[in-house]
Amino acid sequence: MMRRRFLRIPHAARAWLLPALCATIAFLPGCFRRETAVQSGNREQILHRGIGSDVGDLDPQLATNIAEGDIDSALFEGLVAEDPADLHPVPGVAESWEISSDQLTYTFHLRANARWSDGTPVTARDFVASWRRILTPSLGAGTADLLHLIQGAEAFHKGLTHDFSQVGVTAVDARTLRVMLEHPAPYFLSLLSNPAWLPVPLSVITANGAPAERGNPWTRAGTLVGNGPFILKTWEQNQRIIVEKSPTYWDAAQVRLKAIYFYPIDSIDTEERAFRSGQLHVTYVLPFGKVESYRREAPQFLRADPYLNSYFLRLNTRRPPFDDERVRRALAQAVDRDALVGKILHGGQQAATAITPPGLPGYTPPAGLPTDFTAARRLLTEAGFPGGRGLPAIELLYNHSENHRVLAEAVQEMWRRELGLEVRLVNQEFKVVLNERRAGHYQILLSDWVGDYLDASTFLDLWRSDSGNNYTGWASPEYDARLFAAARTIDSVDRARQLAKAEALMLAAAPVVPLYYNTHVFLCQPSVKGWLPTLLDHHPYKHVWLEE
Repeated sequence: MMRRRFLRIPHAARAWLLPALCATIAFLPGCFRRETAVQSGNREQILHRGIGSDVGDLDPQLATNIAEGDIDSALFEGLVAEDPADLHPVPGVAESWEISSDQLTYTFHLRANARWSDGTPVTARDFVASWRRILTPSLGAGTADLLHLIQGAEAFHKGLTHDFSQVGVTAVDARTLRVMLEHPAPYFLSLLSNPAWLPVPLSVITANGAPAERGNPWTRAGTLVGNGPFILKTWEQNQRIIVEKSPTYWDAAQVRLKAIYFYPIDSIDTEERAFRSGQLHVTYVLPFGKVESYRREAPQFLRADPYLNSYFLRLNTRRPPFDDERVRRALAQAVDRDALVGKILHGGQQAATAITPPGLPGYTPPAGLPTDFTAARRLLTEAGFPGGRGLPAIELLYNHSENHRVLAEAVQEMWRRELGLEVRLVNQEFKVVLNERRAGHYQILLSDWVGDYLDASTFLDLWRSDSGNNYTGWASPEYDARLFAAARTIDSVDRARQLAKAEALMLAAAPVVPLYYNTHVFLCQPSVKGWLPTLLDHHPYKHVWLEE
């Protein structure tokens, strides 16, 4: 009887042979494994991307989170676009522009072939009408204050005048737009890529309801009209959003992706498994506990990119005991930030005692309150709560995320151990957290902020008394005055000095507790090309493509 002979493969050879066989089998029709979404996407130029939580609205003027902004950047385009390598401003709808010698007047010349996805031209009047809409008080746009840079925009937004002709934006003709600023702003062109400045189709919005009221259904699939490189094909709540290449986009020849599938996956563990099984090209984030294993075992997938992002805790100063500065300062000094970044995060993050991240051109953030447990206990005693006695349990609110839960538990334990506080963790869906934040229904809120542009003011303007993103209830006339003066200071060194004084004032009052300067730690398939590391984590989709 013949014995079967088996080929003995050395262990070293198996390391590369088995993956090669598996990859080959995956592409053979009728074999054991189906083609994954990533494999078919590579072949068909369809990008599959995780975006974290579900989006509430695709109206760029109502965008409140990063996921909404990411999708809006595919559907709409502003006057300027971003270079994929360093995000410096490049022509978008405007093919050129001039800046006056006093840096107050910008004249944009729109390209003749800029089109909405319904084929109609994008005109200067579209920008005027769009900016009037976001500044209309009844819309309640949280980012409208970004447009206060325009002359007269703040007064119109606050209802002090109803005459929009007093706002410094004019359609000279169909293809010429003139914008007049309140003060010089070297970051203005970069700011124009923010969703708040994107044009929206007023004729479509008006056809679907009141143009300056929330709840207008114009952003539904089949109804939304944009002017970006992609058009909205499908929007399935809590499942996926599909955008497809737009045939009317002025630079369609540059766009190599045929479609992008965005997946709102609340659980970052689930998202990581989806990546591992070949369902995603790019994840939103990566669980803290899996960073080191990827670094050791699969470094080709791990990305830890620089990121203009700060994590912090908001304290609701309208509620006791957080109306007492001593309590706020005690909480700030009882957080061991070095332990957070060294023992939990593992992604190159830096401990933070300020809000503004280091590395911004011409600006050095001041030193805030350091970790000092003895000083923290003394402050709490002075406030009448020695060892935490007499202080009711406090609540720390965070949106559903395994990473956020780990962070919240770490802070909870630090305050229990060092201050004797009972901290209850409250976990809600992201949309619920946004509503609670807006209504002020929280005590302490785990938060973060990603810069809108490369300047310290994008972080410091948050804490103005009239900022739509403050949410802490803290207000300081001196802080507001310093920011006002800095914005009107032409000398860059003097401006930076005034900004630093303002930030130091805010940090001493402690309406927020800085935690760390973040990096963007995520997973990315090697087949994704053009996904370059940028400080704002923007990746213009017209410059992204896939390789098999």
